[in-house]
Amino acid sequence: MTVTTAPDVTPASASSASTDPGAGQVWQAVKGPLTVLVVVLLAGLVVALAAGGPTGGRLDPRSAAPSGSRALAQVLGDQGVQVERVTTSAAMVATTGPDDTLLVVDPDLLAASQVAEVRATGADLVVVGATAPGRYLPGVTAEQAEPGVRTPGCDLPVAQQAGAVDAGGIDYVTDDTKLRAPNLCYAGDGRPSLVQVRVDSNLVTLLGPSSPLTNSRLDDEGDAALALGLLGGHDRLVWYLPTAADVPPSAQKSFYELVPDGVWWGLLQVGVAVLLLALWRARRLGAVVVEPLPVAVRAAETEEGRARLYRRNHARGQASESLRAGVRSRLGNALGLPRRADPQALVTAAAARSGWSGADVTALLYGAAPADDAALVQLADRLDALEKEVRRP
Repeated sequence: MTVTTAPDVTPASASSASTDPGAGQVWQAVKGPLTVLVVVLLAGLVVALAAGGPTGGRLDPRSAAPSGSRALAQVLGDQGVQVERVTTSAAMVATTGPDDTLLVVDPDLLAASQVAEVRATGADLVVVGATAPGRYLPGVTAEQAEPGVRTPGCDLPVAQQAGAVDAGGIDYVTDDTKLRAPNLCYAGDGRPSLVQVRVDSNLVTLLGPSSPLTNSRLDDEGDAALALGLLGGHDRLVWYLPTAADVPPSAQKSFYELVPDGVWWGLLQVGVAVLLLALWRARRLGAVVVEPLPVAVRAAETEEGRARLYRRNHARGQASESLRAGVRSRLGNALGLPRRADPQALVTAAAARSGWSGADVTALLYGAAPADDAALVQLADRLDALEKEVRRP
């Protein structure tokens, strides 16, 4: 038996029937989301550039922004105080000595080992806005409070000279059994927002509000006098701005450790609620109910009706492609080919099994649409003959 190998077949009818989206359809689908994404990115870039502002951030001695402290640093410099800005614990340890004042901004960012380094410098320590003040001054805890103008209410000379200042925000609760002769100033509801204690030969000052140090509030009330009095006691002030990147690797926490326990409990409750809702709304399947159809239509009548529709509309191309698609599917199953077998593989296998030439099988399975009804009938007969030859034992 001589088998003629048919050329590569990529029929137009098969490609046109593909359900894979084209490039135009894909672009139409993603055009809207891409446009929104580009607009959001451009808007974020514009906002970032507009908000860039001066160098530095909150309580930064170089920043001229309202929340910065450039004005205070300049006044201190005019009074002969050398201001040294550091952002790492290594630079802080190398720069700070016993005859200096050390200002710690954002003290809650420091790990325990960094706090120990701060306390070991021997400098007079001023800590601003600590919510865990016991790490710097044992026996003190913090509570949130309403900000406002307060009077000193203590005998501390610096506070007496400054008078009323913007205080509050963070108040402190002290344990008198652990503190020796503390100065408790600017109290609200009995809780001071400034605590100063001498530890050994050094002063440790906890200042709850940060507003007296900022550019926007420095000239309000006695804020400037209080800030200059607390920070200008020595010829040099080390201004320590900790960053999260400076935390030692051993003290860094994972994302899951940073999430409060209450969040996990909340998520668990939400999950249980969703599960209960799903059980409540789920479809309850009972016994199968047999329901007679209103009209019984035989399969043959359905096929005849479709055929009449094809004939009325002269849709010989669609009719022939429907016949060919059915035969290709059945031949593929009979020949053991995969569902999406290559047309060339189907032609070769069908020709080898039937003894027909590859060219004839190709024309029959992937050829052009019939020109008239007679040709369509002839095509159906030949397709039936090919299928019988392939299935013949």
